[in-house]
Amino acid sequence: MKTYLELTDILRVREAADNLGEDLLIRVLFHLGCRVSEALAIETKDIDFTSGTVTIRHLKCRSRLFCPACKTRLGRAHQYCPKCGKMVTEAEKVKQEEKRYRVVPLDSETLTLLKKYIDRGGSVARDDKQFLFGINRGRAWQVVKECAERAGLPQLLNPTTGKMHNVSPHRLRDAFAVNAVKHDDSGDGLRMLQEHLGHQNFNTTARYRKVAGEELKRWYVGLWEEHGK
Repeated sequence: MKTYLELTDILRVREAADNLGEDLLIRVLFHLGCRVSEALAIETKDIDFTSGTVTIRHLKCRSRLFCPACKTRLGRAHQYCPKCGKMVTEAEKVKQEEKRYRVVPLDSETLTLLKKYIDRGGSVARDDKQFLFGINRGRAWQVVKECAERAGLPQLLNPTTGKMHNVSPHRLRDAFAVNAVKHDDSGDGLRMLQEHLGHQNFNTTARYRKVAGEELKRWYVGLWEEHGK
């Protein structure tokens, strides 16, 4: 059972794409290692063909709880407000949006494919913006799943839950991260991967070490090398 996609698998998924737009979506998700929401938010103006970079926009919604009496921030376990002391029977829930940006490099082949796609009129105008892709999240998931099925790829095992899942946009992001760790799992390599993926917590990035299995394998082999066995 496979836990992540390898480079040969990605090529098979791309070859199963029906058109240039589907091929580009799969390549962007894998080569940038971005979230599907980030890929769908890319505008043509975000791509800098001169410097070979793209600005990734990440919008995250969080629900925060506040005391309805004095508006003090509350935790989910609070029964009394730490400031005014009143019992909290029903906290005031406020949704807050957090926008984060990061600039990541693009390889030359992806840049060439992007230029070809845009020149052919592939981008879509919406809300006075020119988006790279004119599809929603559900359609993006469907494209990746159907291409993987046509390529004959099996479902992937989630190493944390033990459950089987279809190939999805997030599995392409995982594949990027695992292949990056296999290439360089040093402290500097992991920090660059953390920055590239847009992880706030380093532990989220470090878990790909376990999936890649390289660190554990070297540790195990090292146990016997000392004794020549």
